[in-house]
Amino acid sequence: MELAEKALKMRDKQFKRIIGTTKPVFLMMMNTLEIAHEKLHETGGNPPDLTVGDKLLIALQYYREYRTMESIAVDYSCVKSSVCRSIHWVENTLSADGQFHLPGKQALQDGTLKTVAVDVTEHPIERPKKELFGSSTNTKKNGIPARKNDIRSSPRLSPTAM
Repeated sequence: MELAEKALKMRDKQFKRIIGTTKPVFLMMMNTLEIAHEKLHETGGNPPDLTVGDKLLIALQYYREYRTMESIAVDYSCVKSSVCRSIHWVENTLSADGQFHLPGKQALQDGTLKTVAVDVTEHPIERPKKELFGSSTNTKKNGIPARKNDIRSSPRLSPTAM
């Protein structure tokens, strides 16, 4: 039994909380992907290592849980490249269908849109640049770093202070 069938047996609230979408939307996505899969494999070929339902679950888990492709591959007993191909295929197929396409900028400006999707992907942290050699305040005029216990640089023991 594939994992998509097990997921569909869950209660509606549990399904929405775990999968991230409602059952009717999930089934619409699955029907769209099955039609595209049949078109893709009309002429035959090797059987895929993942079912259409598993590919959809993989893509939803990847985007919802921020899991690595390696950890998903272990759960589905396949290789990372299969997971990567599945995610890209599901994303491209659903966006090309148009039924699951997010509205563009014009819909936001018209004010007719009632829900907004926000991109919350991680971005690298902006950190200050590391100091270059010789730019520190603890360097002598010739660019060599001063030692903490350097007698010549200590104001208490300098020859002019005596």
